[in-house]
Amino acid sequence: MELRDLRAFMAVVEHGSFTKAANESFVSQPSLSKSIKKLEDTLHVELLNRSTRHIELTDAGKIVFKQGQKIIRSVQDLHILLDDLLNIKTGSIKLGIPPLIGTLFFPEIARRFHQQYPNVHLELVERGAKMVGSLVENGEVDMGIVVLPTDERKFSIQPFVEDQFFVFINESHPLAQQDSIQLQQLKDETFILFAEEFTLHDYVIKSCKNVGFTPVVGYKSSQWDLIVELVSSNLGITLLPYSIAAKQTNNNVKIIPLDNFNMPWRLGIITKKNTYQSYALKQLLQMICMKGEN
Repeated sequence: MELRDLRAFMAVVEHGSFTKAANESFVSQPSLSKSIKKLEDTLHVELLNRSTRHIELTDAGKIVFKQGQKIIRSVQDLHILLDDLLNIKTGSIKLGIPPLIGTLFFPEIARRFHQQYPNVHLELVERGAKMVGSLVENGEVDMGIVVLPTDERKFSIQPFVEDQFFVFINESHPLAQQDSIQLQQLKDETFILFAEEFTLHDYVIKSCKNVGFTPVVGYKSSQWDLIVELVSSNLGITLLPYSIAAKQTNNNVKIIPLDNFNMPWRLGIITKKNTYQSYALKQLLQMICMKGEN
């Protein structure tokens, strides 16, 4: 069995079509088909159900795909191990970070790391916190920053930052004159939240339900600055970590602490358990942890 043929099969399954896989792999569709047929002949099984319009794995195909993921990861680990053996501190590190966390913390992380290791490329993969965990688990990124708690059985976890939630509210709102706000006072307000794929969406919904009401959601977005602009336009209120206060400059928005609200925004760095970590990744993790302690 040739690794090239296995990679062709994996690419077709992961992209869900021969066309997309060919475009991403920079090879022709006939070449992909030939590689997969060669792999099937070598293994003496059919991997794909060719009687359907969409990519559909046979039972054998499911087994080969699952084991293929392990093989590909093992090959990747081999290159990492050899690079470390030769003390080559180059390469790339993939970080899975939700957009909000990336905006707040990634520029400083990237600047400090580049000063120490200019030949190591940091690749930022922005996804909602819910998806970052899956990316780390599947080996698609080397590490991630997520909202805690998360699954301690799957990940090694290092606490990073703890922040408090504040109310972001239009300055003309009657509650804007208060020194603090209780969450119950917002039960009749229209909320502007992050979209469902973001942990903060569930966090706010859960917090409101804990004090006796389900919030009315008027708008959803994947961008914190758009959420703040909607608040500035008096289209609703939102709950966001205080870290954003230093980033936003809109004079129409007031930031008010929540009274008797003990649900901090806790961030953690996660890596997959029992997975090899390159020298560069270890240095990055150490640097980020030191940053979190400051």
